[in-house]
Amino acid sequence: MARKRSEHSAGTVVVVEHRSRILAGNALGDPCVRKLALWLPPGYHEGVVRGKTSGRGRRYPVLFDLVGFTGSGLTHVNWRPFDENVPERAARLVGERRMGPCILVFPDCFTSLGGNQYVNSSAIGRYADYLTRELVPFVDREFRTLAAREHRGCFGKSSGGYGALVHGMRHPDVWGAIGCHSGDAYFDFCYRIDWPRTLDELARYRRPPRRAGRQNLRPQARRRPSAGFDDGRARRFLEAMWRKDKLSDGEAHALMELAMAATYDPDPGAPLGFRLPFDLDSGELIPQRWAKWLEHDPIHLVGRYARNLRKLRGVYLDCGWRDQYFLHYGARILSRAMTRHRVAHVYEEFDDTHSSIDYRMDRSLPYLYRCLKP
Repeated sequence: MARKRSEHSAGTVVVVEHRSRILAGNALGDPCVRKLALWLPPGYHEGVVRGKTSGRGRRYPVLFDLVGFTGSGLTHVNWRPFDENVPERAARLVGERRMGPCILVFPDCFTSLGGNQYVNSSAIGRYADYLTRELVPFVDREFRTLAAREHRGCFGKSSGGYGALVHGMRHPDVWGAIGCHSGDAYFDFCYRIDWPRTLDELARYRRPPRRAGRQNLRPQARRRPSAGFDDGRARRFLEAMWRKDKLSDGEAHALMELAMAATYDPDPGAPLGFRLPFDLDSGELIPQRWAKWLEHDPIHLVGRYARNLRKLRGVYLDCGWRDQYFLHYGARILSRAMTRHRVAHVYEEFDDTHSSIDYRMDRSLPYLYRCLKP
């Protein structure tokens, strides 16, 4: 929906350069120097003296915005036609007194596989450590944050929503509240059903190419040590994608599935550093490999991390009931599991899909601020 530009005080977007020791030498060869954008709320610079931020100025709660797959933190500070970017949205919400001033942080966690799930993986990089061990201390040191987990939260959509969920589960010492918009959950619905199309995309890079006529298919050896190894087609697919100027929808989804495999089933001994959950020719599920994925599915993690989730000051979940990746089913299972394990949370549904739902931040940001305010 088109929205007029806000007349409220805009605050300030700053972009700094951060060199990561944790991301240095990552398996994908992705850069360890990243642009980190931040939004400083109206009034922040009242504590500036001679061009430097005074340590005696007002301090603010802080929220980390974890963007979805194929995104970067800078995506959310870009100008948008007929709509607000995230800093503009936050400025309006503060101006309307629907939330108080806070600092927003926009990490760049993009990778050569199109993104990541904000967890540590030997095949991608240590992105959980990057956030919790480097960026959080860096932001607390360089900006006037309320430097305590009670006043620090994270939120995101899709892969970013997944990241917020998992960080709330595993790092309650770092985060005090989390917000998840349409986060990845219930892998049997959101990922597994897309693998036949992914296998068809990868089949284009099979060597030798498949030929018409009688086929001689050997039985699948599901328990062999190399089960789930790439036979070269996934590597050739990735090399072709990295040379392309534009990806088709099928190629983008296949890239996403490979990124998820690298996240959920990394193996330094495998050809690509990770394993695949389906036989590349027959499409048969490899149960041992799929089990590795399910170990990361939030619907199976609530019970294990219920005590940590109960330490949070707030948990916000929402999802559109027409989500094209069927994530509303996972969200419902998550909410039921949290209720069963006595995890206080807010769960909302709305009449929309997975796409163009940043307006839902009008619900999550005020909620998170109320949870984290001093």
